[in-house]
Amino acid sequence: MILKKIELSDFRNIENLSMTPGEKVNIICGENAQGKTNLMEALWLFTGAKSFRQTKDAEFIRFGAKRAKLCSEFYSEHRDQTAEIVFSPNKSMKKNGIDIKSSQEYAGTIGGVVFSPSHMNLFRDGPKERRKLADTSLCQLYPKYISVLSDYNKVLLQRNTVLKDAKYHSSLLDMLEVYDEQLARLGGSIIRTRVNYCESLNKKAAEIYKGMSAGREEFFAEYKTTVLDEFEHAESSMSTADWAQKFYDALVKTRNYDFEHGSTSVGPHRDDIEVTLDKMPVRSFGSQGQQRSCILSLKLGEAKLLGEAMGEPPLILLDDVMSELDSIRRDYILNSIGESQIFLTCCDKELFSGLEDGKVFIMEKGNLLGGGGGIAKQ
Repeated sequence: MILKKIELSDFRNIENLSMTPGEKVNIICGENAQGKTNLMEALWLFTGAKSFRQTKDAEFIRFGAKRAKLCSEFYSEHRDQTAEIVFSPNKSMKKNGIDIKSSQEYAGTIGGVVFSPSHMNLFRDGPKERRKLADTSLCQLYPKYISVLSDYNKVLLQRNTVLKDAKYHSSLLDMLEVYDEQLARLGGSIIRTRVNYCESLNKKAAEIYKGMSAGREEFFAEYKTTVLDEFEHAESSMSTADWAQKFYDALVKTRNYDFEHGSTSVGPHRDDIEVTLDKMPVRSFGSQGQQRSCILSLKLGEAKLLGEAMGEPPLILLDDVMSELDSIRRDYILNSIGESQIFLTCCDKELFSGLEDGKVFIMEKGNLLGGGGGIAKQ
Protein backbone atom coordinates (compact mmCIF):
# COMPACT_ATOMS: atom_id res chain seq x y z
CA MET A 1 0.00 0.00 0.00
CA ILE A 2 1.58 3.26 -1.17
CA LEU A 3 -0.22 6.59 -1.17
CA LYS A 4 1.03 8.42 -4.25
CA LYS A 5 -0.95 11.65 -4.05
CA ILE A 6 -3.62 13.36 -1.98
CA GLU A 7 -5.61 16.48 -2.86
CA LEU A 8 -7.88 18.33 -0.44
CA SER A 9 -10.21 21.25 -1.03
CA ASP A 10 -12.18 23.15 1.61
CA PHE A 11 -11.39 20.56 4.28
CA ARG A 12 -11.17 22.02 7.79
CA ASN A 13 -8.74 24.97 7.56
CA ILE A 14 -7.29 23.69 4.27
CA GLU A 15 -8.57 25.55 1.21
CA ASN A 16 -6.47 23.72 -1.39
CA LEU A 17 -3.68 21.24 -0.81
CA SER A 18 -1.81 18.80 -3.03
CA MET A 19 0.74 16.43 -1.55
CA THR A 20 3.03 13.92 -3.24
CA PRO A 21 4.48 11.88 -0.37
CA GLY A 22 7.57 9.71 -0.36
CA GLU A 23 7.31 5.95 -0.11
CA LYS A 24 8.95 5.75 3.32
CA VAL A 25 8.80 8.34 6.11
CA ASN A 26 6.90 11.61 5.59
CA ILE A 27 7.18 14.23 8.30
CA ILE A 28 4.71 17.11 8.47
CA CYS A 29 6.27 19.80 10.65
CA GLY A 30 4.78 23.08 11.81
CA GLU A 31 3.47 25.09 14.73
CA ASN A 32 0.23 24.17 16.47
CA ALA A 33 -3.11 24.92 14.75
CA GLN A 34 -1.60 25.06 11.24
CA GLY A 35 -3.45 22.02 9.85
CA LYS A 36 -1.10 19.09 10.49
CA THR A 37 -3.71 17.01 12.29
CA ASN A 38 -6.34 17.98 9.71
CA LEU A 39 -4.16 16.43 7.01
CA MET A 40 -3.71 13.27 9.08
CA GLU A 41 -7.46 13.13 9.66
CA ALA A 42 -8.07 13.33 5.90
CA LEU A 43 -5.65 10.44 5.32
CA TRP A 44 -7.42 8.38 7.97
CA LEU A 45 -10.86 8.96 6.45
CA PHE A 46 -9.71 7.03 3.36
CA THR A 47 -9.58 3.86 5.48
CA GLY A 48 -13.38 4.00 5.70
CA ALA A 49 -13.31 4.54 9.45
CA LYS A 50 -14.77 7.50 11.31
CA SER A 51 -12.58 10.43 12.29
CA PHE A 52 -10.24 9.73 15.21
CA ARG A 53 -11.36 13.12 16.59
CA GLN A 54 -15.06 12.18 17.04
CA THR A 55 -16.10 14.79 14.48
CA LYS A 56 -19.47 15.25 12.80
CA ASP A 57 -19.33 15.15 9.01
CA ALA A 58 -20.57 18.74 8.64
CA GLU A 59 -17.54 19.99 10.61
CA PHE A 60 -15.17 18.79 7.87
CA ILE A 61 -16.36 21.57 5.54
CA ARG A 62 -14.24 24.72 5.71
CA PHE A 63 -16.10 27.70 7.14
CA GLY A 64 -17.89 29.55 4.33
CA ALA A 65 -17.57 26.69 1.82
CA LYS A 66 -20.39 24.47 0.54
CA ARG A 67 -18.52 21.18 0.41
CA ALA A 68 -15.23 19.48 1.23
CA LYS A 69 -13.57 17.13 -1.25
CA LEU A 70 -10.80 14.60 -0.64
CA CYS A 71 -9.10 12.75 -3.51
CA SER A 72 -6.30 10.20 -3.38
CA GLU A 73 -4.21 8.16 -5.76
CA PHE A 74 -2.64 5.01 -4.36
CA TYR A 75 -1.00 1.74 -5.38
CA SER A 76 -2.63 -1.34 -3.90
CA GLU A 77 -3.35 -4.92 -4.95
CA HIS A 78 -0.71 -4.61 -7.69
CA ARG A 79 -2.39 -1.71 -9.49
CA ASP A 80 -2.95 2.04 -9.37
CA GLN A 81 -6.27 3.06 -7.82
CA THR A 82 -8.20 6.18 -6.82
CA ALA A 83 -10.56 7.11 -4.00
CA GLU A 84 -12.76 10.13 -3.41
CA ILE A 85 -14.81 11.40 -0.46
CA VAL A 86 -17.13 14.41 -0.61
CA PHE A 87 -18.95 16.08 2.30
CA SER A 88 -21.72 18.44 1.15
CA PRO A 89 -22.82 18.02 3.99
CA ASN A 90 -23.96 14.43 3.28
CA LYS A 91 -21.09 12.07 2.60
CA SER A 92 -20.54 10.41 -0.78
CA MET A 93 -17.71 8.04 -1.65
CA LYS A 94 -16.11 6.65 -4.78
CA LYS A 95 -13.47 4.03 -5.44
CA ASN A 96 -11.94 3.91 -8.90
CA GLY A 97 -14.75 6.15 -10.10
CA ILE A 98 -17.52 3.84 -8.85
CA ASP A 99 -19.99 5.04 -6.22
CA ILE A 100 -19.75 3.31 -2.84
CA LYS A 101 -22.99 3.19 -0.87
CA SER A 102 -21.86 2.39 2.68
CA SER A 103 -18.88 2.81 5.01
CA GLN A 104 -18.80 -0.96 5.49
CA GLU A 105 -18.37 -1.44 1.75
CA TYR A 106 -15.69 1.27 1.73
CA ALA A 107 -13.80 -0.20 4.70
CA GLY A 108 -10.31 -1.35 3.78
CA THR A 109 -10.06 0.83 0.66
CA ILE A 110 -6.82 2.11 2.12
CA GLY A 111 -5.46 0.12 5.06
CA GLY A 112 -4.20 2.30 7.86
CA VAL A 113 -3.31 2.56 11.53
CA VAL A 114 -3.43 5.85 13.44
CA PHE A 115 -1.95 7.14 16.68
CA SER A 116 -3.22 10.49 17.94
CA PRO A 117 -2.92 12.30 21.30
CA SER A 118 -6.40 11.03 22.17
CA HIS A 119 -4.97 7.50 22.30
CA MET A 120 -3.12 8.51 25.47
CA ASN A 121 -6.49 8.01 27.15
CA LEU A 122 -6.07 4.28 26.54
CA PHE A 123 -4.76 3.82 30.08
CA ARG A 124 -6.13 6.97 31.70
CA ASP A 125 -9.76 6.12 30.95
CA GLY A 126 -11.76 2.95 31.44
CA PRO A 127 -11.91 -0.33 29.47
CA LYS A 128 -14.06 1.23 26.74
CA GLU A 129 -11.00 2.83 25.11
CA ARG A 130 -9.07 -0.44 25.17
CA ARG A 131 -11.99 -2.35 23.63
CA LYS A 132 -12.22 0.33 20.97
CA LEU A 133 -8.52 -0.23 20.14
CA ALA A 134 -9.23 -3.84 19.22
CA ASP A 135 -12.57 -3.21 17.52
CA THR A 136 -11.23 -0.46 15.24
CA SER A 137 -8.59 -2.81 13.91
CA LEU A 138 -10.94 -5.79 13.65
CA CYS A 139 -13.41 -3.77 11.59
CA GLN A 140 -10.64 -3.27 9.02
CA LEU A 141 -9.48 -6.88 9.16
CA TYR A 142 -12.96 -8.38 8.99
CA PRO A 143 -15.63 -6.02 7.57
CA LYS A 144 -18.34 -8.51 8.64
CA TYR A 145 -17.29 -7.87 12.24
CA ILE A 146 -18.91 -4.42 11.91
CA SER A 147 -22.39 -5.92 11.49
CA VAL A 148 -21.87 -8.50 14.28
CA LEU A 149 -20.85 -5.72 16.67
CA SER A 150 -23.80 -3.60 15.58
CA ASP A 151 -26.28 -6.48 16.04
CA TYR A 152 -24.82 -7.25 19.48
CA ASN A 153 -25.28 -3.64 20.62
CA LYS A 154 -28.91 -3.65 19.42
CA VAL A 155 -29.75 -6.82 21.35
CA LEU A 156 -27.86 -5.51 24.40
CA LEU A 157 -29.98 -2.35 24.34
CA GLN A 158 -33.15 -4.43 24.11
CA ARG A 159 -32.10 -6.61 27.05
CA ASN A 160 -31.22 -3.58 29.17
CA THR A 161 -34.57 -2.00 28.35
CA VAL A 162 -36.36 -5.14 29.51
CA LEU A 163 -34.32 -5.19 32.74
CA LYS A 164 -35.30 -1.60 33.50
CA ASP A 165 -38.97 -1.87 32.51
CA ALA A 166 -39.49 -5.24 34.23
CA LYS A 167 -39.49 -3.48 37.59
CA TYR A 168 -42.89 -2.10 36.59
CA HIS A 169 -44.03 -4.93 34.29
CA SER A 170 -42.69 -8.24 35.64
CA SER A 171 -44.12 -10.18 32.68
CA LEU A 172 -41.32 -8.72 30.55
CA LEU A 173 -38.83 -10.98 32.33
CA ASP A 174 -40.10 -13.85 30.17
CA MET A 175 -38.34 -12.19 27.24
CA LEU A 176 -34.90 -12.43 28.86
CA GLU A 177 -34.39 -16.01 27.70
CA VAL A 178 -34.78 -14.97 24.06
CA TYR A 179 -32.38 -12.03 24.43
CA ASP A 180 -29.86 -14.10 26.40
CA GLU A 181 -29.66 -16.67 23.62
CA GLN A 182 -29.21 -13.98 20.95
CA LEU A 183 -26.69 -12.07 23.04
CA ALA A 184 -24.68 -15.20 23.82
CA ARG A 185 -24.52 -16.20 20.15
CA LEU A 186 -23.35 -12.78 18.96
CA GLY A 187 -21.14 -12.17 21.99
CA GLY A 188 -19.47 -15.55 21.65
CA SER A 189 -18.35 -14.60 18.16
CA ILE A 190 -17.06 -11.21 19.34
CA ILE A 191 -15.14 -12.64 22.30
CA ARG A 192 -13.50 -15.39 20.24
CA THR A 193 -12.46 -12.86 17.58
CA ARG A 194 -11.04 -10.47 20.17
CA VAL A 195 -9.21 -13.20 22.10
CA ASN A 196 -7.49 -14.51 18.97
CA TYR A 197 -6.68 -10.99 17.84
CA CYS A 198 -5.20 -9.97 21.21
CA GLU A 199 -3.03 -13.09 21.33
CA SER A 200 -1.59 -12.28 17.90
CA LEU A 201 -1.30 -8.58 18.74
CA ASN A 202 0.62 -9.34 21.92
CA LYS A 203 3.29 -11.24 20.00
CA LYS A 204 3.83 -8.38 17.55
CA ALA A 205 3.66 -5.60 20.15
CA ALA A 206 6.04 -7.37 22.53
CA GLU A 207 8.64 -7.65 19.78
CA ILE A 208 8.25 -3.96 18.91
CA TYR A 209 8.43 -2.83 22.54
CA LYS A 210 11.61 -4.86 22.96
CA GLY A 211 13.16 -2.96 20.06
CA MET A 212 11.95 0.41 21.32
CA SER A 213 13.19 -0.14 24.88
CA ALA A 214 16.39 -1.99 23.94
CA GLY A 215 15.06 -5.01 25.83
CA ARG A 216 14.90 -3.24 29.19
CA GLU A 217 11.31 -4.25 30.00
CA GLU A 218 9.00 -7.17 29.21
CA PHE A 219 5.69 -6.26 27.53
CA PHE A 220 2.55 -8.39 27.75
CA ALA A 221 -1.07 -7.78 26.67
CA GLU A 222 -3.98 -10.09 27.53
CA TYR A 223 -7.72 -10.04 26.86
CA LYS A 224 -9.76 -10.14 30.07
CA THR A 225 -13.39 -11.20 29.69
CA THR A 226 -16.14 -10.91 32.28
CA VAL A 227 -17.78 -14.16 31.17
CA LEU A 228 -15.01 -16.20 32.84
CA ASP A 229 -14.46 -16.74 36.55
CA GLU A 230 -11.82 -14.61 38.26
CA PHE A 231 -8.90 -17.03 37.93
CA GLU A 232 -9.71 -18.34 34.43
CA HIS A 233 -7.76 -17.15 31.39
CA ALA A 234 -9.09 -16.64 27.88
CA GLU A 235 -7.79 -19.37 25.58
CA SER A 236 -7.61 -19.01 21.80
CA SER A 237 -8.30 -22.74 21.48
CA MET A 238 -11.92 -22.20 22.55
CA SER A 239 -14.49 -22.21 19.75
CA THR A 240 -17.25 -19.67 19.13
CA ALA A 241 -19.75 -22.21 20.49
CA ASP A 242 -17.63 -22.62 23.65
CA TRP A 243 -17.60 -18.87 24.23
CA ALA A 244 -21.32 -18.58 23.50
CA GLN A 245 -22.04 -21.22 26.16
CA LYS A 246 -19.71 -19.52 28.67
CA PHE A 247 -21.45 -16.22 28.02
CA TYR A 248 -24.93 -17.71 28.29
CA ASP A 249 -24.06 -19.37 31.61
CA ALA A 250 -22.73 -16.05 32.92
CA LEU A 251 -25.92 -14.24 31.83
CA VAL A 252 -28.10 -16.75 33.66
CA LYS A 253 -25.89 -16.55 36.74
CA THR A 254 -26.10 -12.75 36.92
CA ARG A 255 -29.80 -12.30 36.02
CA ASN A 256 -30.88 -11.28 39.53
CA TYR A 257 -28.01 -8.83 39.85
CA ASP A 258 -28.75 -7.38 36.39
CA PHE A 259 -32.43 -7.03 37.27
CA GLU A 260 -31.59 -5.10 40.43
CA HIS A 261 -29.23 -2.74 38.58
CA GLY A 262 -31.16 -2.48 35.30
CA SER A 263 -28.21 -3.34 33.04
CA THR A 264 -26.18 -6.29 31.74
CA SER A 265 -23.08 -6.77 33.90
CA VAL A 266 -21.18 -9.36 31.84
CA GLY A 267 -20.23 -9.68 28.19
CA PRO A 268 -17.88 -8.20 25.58
CA HIS A 269 -19.22 -4.70 26.33
CA ARG A 270 -17.63 -5.04 29.81
CA ASP A 271 -14.38 -6.74 28.83
CA ASP A 272 -10.88 -5.27 28.99
CA ILE A 273 -7.35 -5.59 27.61
CA GLU A 274 -4.69 -5.58 30.31
CA VAL A 275 -1.16 -4.45 29.44
CA THR A 276 1.76 -5.10 31.77
CA LEU A 277 5.47 -4.26 31.88
CA ASP A 278 7.49 -6.75 33.92
CA LYS A 279 4.13 -8.14 35.12
CA MET A 280 3.01 -4.78 36.57
CA PRO A 281 -0.13 -3.12 35.12
CA VAL A 282 0.87 -0.15 32.98
CA ARG A 283 -2.43 1.56 33.72
CA SER A 284 -1.53 1.84 37.43
CA PHE A 285 2.25 1.82 37.56
CA GLY A 286 3.55 2.94 34.15
CA SER A 287 5.08 6.38 33.63
CA GLN A 288 3.69 8.62 30.90
CA GLY A 289 6.64 7.71 28.68
CA GLN A 290 6.09 3.98 29.29
CA GLN A 291 2.38 4.31 28.57
CA ARG A 292 3.09 6.15 25.32
CA SER A 293 5.60 3.46 24.32
CA CYS A 294 3.08 0.70 25.10
CA ILE A 295 0.38 2.37 23.03
CA LEU A 296 2.80 2.84 20.15
CA SER A 297 3.80 -0.81 20.36
CA LEU A 298 0.15 -1.85 20.23
CA LYS A 299 -0.54 0.44 17.24
CA LEU A 300 2.56 -0.72 15.35
CA GLY A 301 1.70 -4.32 16.17
CA GLU A 302 -1.77 -3.62 14.79
CA ALA A 303 -0.13 -2.38 11.58
CA LYS A 304 1.84 -5.62 11.21
CA LEU A 305 -1.28 -7.76 11.66
CA LEU A 306 -3.22 -5.64 9.21
CA GLY A 307 -0.36 -5.90 6.71
CA GLU A 308 -0.30 -9.70 6.98
CA ALA A 309 -4.05 -9.90 6.43
CA MET A 310 -4.02 -7.47 3.49
CA GLY A 311 -0.91 -8.90 1.89
CA GLU A 312 0.69 -5.43 1.89
CA PRO A 313 1.77 -2.99 4.60
CA PRO A 314 -0.82 -0.38 5.65
CA LEU A 315 -0.24 3.34 6.08
CA ILE A 316 0.96 4.34 9.55
CA LEU A 317 -0.25 7.74 10.76
CA LEU A 318 1.49 9.10 13.86
CA ASP A 319 0.15 12.43 15.08
CA ASP A 320 2.35 14.19 17.65
CA VAL A 321 4.01 10.98 18.73
CA MET A 322 7.61 12.10 19.29
CA SER A 323 7.16 14.18 22.44
CA GLU A 324 8.17 12.50 25.71
CA LEU A 325 10.15 9.80 23.89
CA ASP A 326 13.88 9.41 24.38
CA SER A 327 16.33 9.35 21.47
CA ILE A 328 16.39 5.52 21.30
CA ARG A 329 12.62 5.32 20.86
CA ARG A 330 12.55 8.24 18.39
CA ASP A 331 15.26 6.60 16.28
CA TYR A 332 13.33 3.32 16.25
CA ILE A 333 10.18 5.05 14.99
CA LEU A 334 12.00 7.04 12.32
CA ASN A 335 14.19 4.28 10.95
CA SER A 336 13.14 0.80 12.13
CA ILE A 337 9.36 0.37 11.79
CA GLY A 338 9.52 -1.61 8.56
CA GLU A 339 7.90 -1.57 5.14
CA SER A 340 4.93 0.70 5.82
CA GLN A 341 4.65 4.20 4.42
CA ILE A 342 4.66 6.51 7.44
CA PHE A 343 3.14 9.95 8.01
CA LEU A 344 4.30 11.70 11.16
CA THR A 345 3.56 15.16 12.57
CA CYS A 346 5.64 17.20 14.99
CA CYS A 347 6.31 20.80 16.01
CA ASP A 348 10.04 20.63 16.78
CA LYS A 349 12.47 20.06 13.88
CA GLU A 350 15.03 18.63 16.30
CA LEU A 351 12.78 15.64 16.97
CA PHE A 352 13.39 14.22 13.48
CA SER A 353 17.08 15.10 13.19
CA GLY A 354 17.87 11.36 13.21
CA LEU A 355 15.80 10.63 10.10
CA GLU A 356 17.92 8.62 7.64
CA ASP A 357 15.61 8.50 4.62
CA GLY A 358 12.37 10.38 4.04
CA LYS A 359 10.57 13.58 3.11
CA VAL A 360 9.91 16.62 5.28
CA PHE A 361 6.91 18.90 4.67
CA ILE A 362 6.35 22.25 6.38
CA MET A 363 2.71 23.05 7.17
CA GLU A 364 1.70 26.69 7.60
CA LYS A 365 -1.88 28.01 7.71
CA GLY A 366 -3.23 24.98 5.87
CA ASN A 367 -0.55 25.05 3.17
CA LEU A 368 2.45 22.81 2.52
CA LEU A 369 5.79 24.48 1.80
CA GLY A 370 6.76 24.32 -1.87
CA GLY A 371 3.35 23.12 -3.05
CA GLY A 372 3.61 19.84 -1.16
CA GLY A 373 6.65 18.51 -2.95
CA GLY A 374 8.49 18.03 0.28
CA ILE A 375 12.12 18.39 1.25
CA ALA A 376 14.09 15.22 0.72
CA LYS A 377 16.22 14.08 3.64
CA GLN A 378 18.73 11.35 2.98
